[in-house]
Amino acid sequence: MQKSLRKNFNDQFSKEDYFNIIHTIKKSCESEIDFSIAETPIFIEKDFKNKMLDTCEYIIDFILDKDFKTITARSIPKNNNLPGEDEHPQMLVFDFGICQDKHNELSPQLIEMQGFPSLFGFQICLDDSTRLHHAVPASYDSFLNGYDKERYLQVLKDIIIGDENIENVILLEIYPDQQKTKIDFKCMEKIFGIKTICFTKIKAEGAQLFYLEEGNKIVIKRIFNRIIFDDIKQYDLEDVIDLKQQYDVTWIPHPNWFYRISKFTLPFLRHQYIPETYFLNEVKMPLPLEDYVLKPLFSYAGLGVIIDVTEEDMLKIKDPGNWILQKKVNYAPIIETPDEPAKAEIRLFYFWKNGWERPIAIHNLARLSKGKMIGTRYNENENWVGGTIAYFE
Repeated sequence: MQKSLRKNFNDQFSKEDYFNIIHTIKKSCESEIDFSIAETPIFIEKDFKNKMLDTCEYIIDFILDKDFKTITARSIPKNNNLPGEDEHPQMLVFDFGICQDKHNELSPQLIEMQGFPSLFGFQICLDDSTRLHHAVPASYDSFLNGYDKERYLQVLKDIIIGDENIENVILLEIYPDQQKTKIDFKCMEKIFGIKTICFTKIKAEGAQLFYLEEGNKIVIKRIFNRIIFDDIKQYDLEDVIDLKQQYDVTWIPHPNWFYRISKFTLPFLRHQYIPETYFLNEVKMPLPLEDYVLKPLFSYAGLGVIIDVTEEDMLKIKDPGNWILQKKVNYAPIIETPDEPAKAEIRLFYFWKNGWERPIAIHNLARLSKGKMIGTRYNENENWVGGTIAYFE
């Protein structure tokens, strides 16, 4: 987005540097990378950064509203509504596309948000490796609001581990070794010592959860939750533990926030950098369908999204209350690459420690795409696409 920085980066780019970054990451994390890493970071100017942050503050004001939990009560599927929900999520993320408006000006557009973790550990490794092999300008940083690596890691440690012994804190996932994001679990273990435990390996006794290590029962006090709870049903794991029971654990974040802060929230928001969104069952006026994308509320990683919507598509949907129509945005092919330019999304990481009045933006990830949508499945056989990091002026 900063033309001079982009030109300098592209002129100095070498495949050797890129391969060195990948090698450094694998060595540091002691893991293979199961998703694409783009050849370049993104450089974001101050004005664009502030537009994203201002939009997030508008959304956070809505989340802080005293009626937010009432408004979002039906977002939580009945079978997935777990007891013990806390007052706020400890982490949430906001995804913005770099888009072009009707005046051909660049603007951020909110694509999605989640009351759920992201690649919090891996992005530190990516940042370190990128800086090791590229000259990132001193006036640009991947951190926000005056934070740096040390303070970021301290916030993560305070939120995830708190005052507990490290053996009583776990990262919980379903079949973690099969997940494309497993390198992030490795990073979290290296940084903090948190063990990654498969959901199938936890046991319940009364109000306590525990896992076994060398035959010994280790009580679980805090769960850094990476499970998409819909997957429990998909993998037929509903009998592992009774999730309707209140256990003596702290969820980081509590699973209910995955649903409350999600696509479900979008229809309640009206802002110039948030595309108009409607629940499908509440659409009363004829809409130009070519201007909208149809999304299921309860899906992940773009699954089920219909880009070219027809009336026939809408009539097939049996649960329209669980779908949204979101106005399409015009992703700008703004990132110059050796062949065609790439489109980009930026995910801002927000954290919310107990005692803070509101969450604070601290770090980020970014993704490049040359396909119809962001994501690996839409960018096969392409270069200069995949996960990366943004550096903010």
